[in-house]
Amino acid sequence: MKKIFGDINLTWKKIIIASIFIGVYGGIVALIPALKYTSLHTIDVTFEVWILFGIIIIMNSKSAKESALKCFFFFLISQPLIYLVQDIVKQSHLFITYYRFWIIWTIGCIPMGYIGYYIKKDKWWGLLILTPILILLGYHYMNYLSDLIFNFPFYSLIVIFCLVTLIIYPLYMFKNKKIKIVGLTISILIIIVGTILSIVNPPIYSTDILSSGSKYQFDNTYRVYFIDKKYGDINIKYDEGIDTWFVHAELKKRGKTKFIIESPDGTKKSFKITIKRDTYRIKEIKNE
Repeated sequence: MKKIFGDINLTWKKIIIASIFIGVYGGIVALIPALKYTSLHTIDVTFEVWILFGIIIIMNSKSAKESALKCFFFFLISQPLIYLVQDIVKQSHLFITYYRFWIIWTIGCIPMGYIGYYIKKDKWWGLLILTPILILLGYHYMNYLSDLIFNFPFYSLIVIFCLVTLIIYPLYMFKNKKIKIVGLTISILIIIVGTILSIVNPPIYSTDILSSGSKYQFDNTYRVYFIDKKYGDINIKYDEGIDTWFVHAELKKRGKTKFIIESPDGTKKSFKITIKRDTYRIKEIKNE
């Protein structure tokens, strides 16, 4: 582990090869629908893995200037490749649409790489430089823990990755024992707060899953319920704007279950629902 944080001969050739490989990998992962809700896909949407890449570059640079330039060129090559690979395969325009956002972060790598280099000086102000990075990493940990709660076991790997890196950064980036202890304490507090917030405020997918119309008719005299209540809450509501009744669901868990719409005279219609993090499918169950 110590080799990663200061003992790698990180030449420009290695930086270029790594940036090309990682950029192409990210583009390929984004093209595979089955990986969309997995830990492998997170490299395309959030910062936690890129933080590790940046720290490896910073800790293995020989000067602040070298750190800034290597961080900049690593991200300048890898980030556009993610979108360009998708554009080539899908004939889309993702590069034009999304890289306008990422180019700002790429330019920001120059001052961040320069300032980040001074973490190597093993001083207390190095911990002040690292702390915002730990907070950002903790934010991603909290969000992915929420996704894990909803989508278990999806995102379990990235949650573990965030936990491990929160611990190892202060332990391996500093030699001063007191700084290590304080840094580790900050990371543990971030983990505790993120865990509590994720558990106290579990993720909910709020959506209207069925509307009253030509195929199905219902109103507030009808009753609707899930067969298994662990998947969330469901009710019938009225939208005055479009003068329509809806079956509204507060979904709390990925999986498959059934819900029933029961009329005032006891007639029931059964539906199978497949729930994902931000989408769902329903199908009426005939002759049940």
